[in-house]
Amino acid sequence: MSTHPLAAPRAADPAPAGASTAAGGVPPTRLHHLFERRLAATPESPFLFLPDSRWTYAQLGAQVDTLAAELRAQGVLPGDRVLAVAENCPEHVALLLACSRVGAWSCGVNARMARGEIEAFVAKADPRLVYFTGAVSPAAAEHAQHLQAQPSALPGLSRTASWPQATPEPAPLAEQIVAIIFTSGTTGAPKGVLVSHAGLLQFARVSAASRALTPADRSYACVPMTHIFGLGTVLAASLHAGAGLVMRSRFDPADCFDALAHQQVSNLQGPPAMFTRLLDWREEQCMADRQPVAPALRYVYTGAAPLDLPLKRAVEACFGQPLHHGYGLSEYAGAACLVPRGQWRDDSAAGWPVEGAECRIVNDVGQDLAPGERGEIWLRGVGLMPGYFRDPAATAQVMRPGGWYATGDLGQLGPDGALQVVGRLKEMIIRSGFNVYPGEVENVLNQHPRVQRSAVVGRRERDGNETVLAFVETVGGQPLDDTELAALQALLRAQLAPYKQPSQILSIEALPMTHSGKVLKRALLDRPDVAVS
Repeated sequence: MSTHPLAAPRAADPAPAGASTAAGGVPPTRLHHLFERRLAATPESPFLFLPDSRWTYAQLGAQVDTLAAELRAQGVLPGDRVLAVAENCPEHVALLLACSRVGAWSCGVNARMARGEIEAFVAKADPRLVYFTGAVSPAAAEHAQHLQAQPSALPGLSRTASWPQATPEPAPLAEQIVAIIFTSGTTGAPKGVLVSHAGLLQFARVSAASRALTPADRSYACVPMTHIFGLGTVLAASLHAGAGLVMRSRFDPADCFDALAHQQVSNLQGPPAMFTRLLDWREEQCMADRQPVAPALRYVYTGAAPLDLPLKRAVEACFGQPLHHGYGLSEYAGAACLVPRGQWRDDSAAGWPVEGAECRIVNDVGQDLAPGERGEIWLRGVGLMPGYFRDPAATAQVMRPGGWYATGDLGQLGPDGALQVVGRLKEMIIRSGFNVYPGEVENVLNQHPRVQRSAVVGRRERDGNETVLAFVETVGGQPLDDTELAALQALLRAQLAPYKQPSQILSIEALPMTHSGKVLKRALLDRPDVAVS
């Protein structure tokens, strides 16, 4: 079976000192080994920087000890699930590490989800315990009250009583898995992705090396650690390198710019929606004509959602640095492709496969396509999930011969072999027998100065054809007037074939988003202002 070599020549980044071994010189094989290596080497070094305090490795280690003892006392066994209804805080980090130490699988759920969503995740995970980070999250505290939580041994957390009906997963799977990450469910019901220790540790090393991360670095850590972005790129990579985290439970643009100015933040990472909010805040504060104060900033990265070129250029103009991009998903622990550090690009490509990852672009029968041809992205490698939790049917739907995972994403190879992600296979619109890729239309819509972001969806008609619908979130929140709408339509006519042009453009105050920054496109078709033909 042939594969396209997506790797392009680039200079290798030096690995951080001590990156290959856990405490005592033993190679790390579990998430908590990364932490214990740092705890043994520099116990009094600060690791977590909060608005009003700092946490050293030793202080965090005491919390890990307390939680590990509590988990064992509550009968938690290897292969048990421990659900965390959480927002970022030291206690959640301690719980992740304690679960790793006792062999339990942490299952993170964003506390800002609705009660019904939390209940569905509890049913899906079959957990032994459920924890709540109520000290930093009113939403988590509300869920804790509903589920009759009691105080944990660790202040700042509460937990349910141990649920005896929970069934641990057997060996050898029990020893392989570190966490379950629930997919965001933008196109259907969420699934539980099994994340392996081996995959997460491999990406921790790769991510740290791609940024040349060292103990002198600090990353702004607002991305939820209940998602793979926060767990892998932010937490695990920082533990691997010994870098600090300027931790926040929620994203606030003013705080982010303040941290850049005063907290020595050197790495700024988040989904495109985060950068949109940063730029909007600067505009509101009449600061868009000057670069923000960020004396230590040296690396800016976005992932977890599509990146359009106008936003990329605006972020680069703001910070005077390249906005690095990557391609990853919950099913592959961390990013499978990355743009090399320091590379300026005039497109929004997601780069080349990282060490240990392979990537193909294939047609609908699994044959490799030539550069420039669009097809489905297939992945395999160290970071690939073993499957979905207790869902062999869903696992079988996405796995292909040879260990390949069919992502459902559409992509192509650029002239230099870099991966360019163009949309979702399920979102592809068939209009008059032609394929319309929503991402291509969205990139044109986003060029209009009044369009902040957009979403393009297809609506199936009675004759089996699909109508192209566009939703635009406008700068300032006011609908496009007739002149602006005419200019936008002229822009579309100039750059897109007639069959790709939306039959309806709707101004919308805010696109519905998941907590990880992805647009919930399925919700758009249920709006009452969508015309029915």
